[in-house]
Amino acid sequence: MIQMDETELNTRINALSLQYFNKPFMDKAVYNNRLRTTGGRYIPSKRTIEVNPKYAEETNDDNLSGILKHELCHYHLHIEGKGYKHGDKDFKELLKKTGAPRYCTPLPSAERQLKHKYRCKQCGRVYERIRRINLQKYRCGQCKGELLYAQKA
Repeated sequence: MIQMDETELNTRINALSLQYFNKPFMDKAVYNNRLRTTGGRYIPSKRTIEVNPKYAEETNDDNLSGILKHELCHYHLHIEGKGYKHGDKDFKELLKKTGAPRYCTPLPSAERQLKHKYRCKQCGRVYERIRRINLQKYRCGQCKGELLYAQKA
């Protein structure tokens, strides 16, 4: 269940835009259920901000505000004709100025659980993996020693 509908989302983005950028948000923001690994994205050709609804549901207000500020940085720089992409100097400077994060924090539901542990027979280095590996095929990356299955977490 989404905490706010799209009209409330647009109102919130406009308020953040006026507060941090002193400019109104004139276009529209929508929820996009297909976003998996990101909190939001800005589409320059449509001048639209898409937000992952799971971030509105599962994260706190600060994380969502950070995502919205990040996307507003893309939006306002694009409208002004400045560098709005992640690697551009203008974008990085505006992120610092507004206190927006460069990357969003992963969702609690999306974090991967490491299930299998392996230990090197010679140096003792521990490897954690999601999937099981073939112990006949793989060796320690540090000393090329034999790996042993330590435990299933």
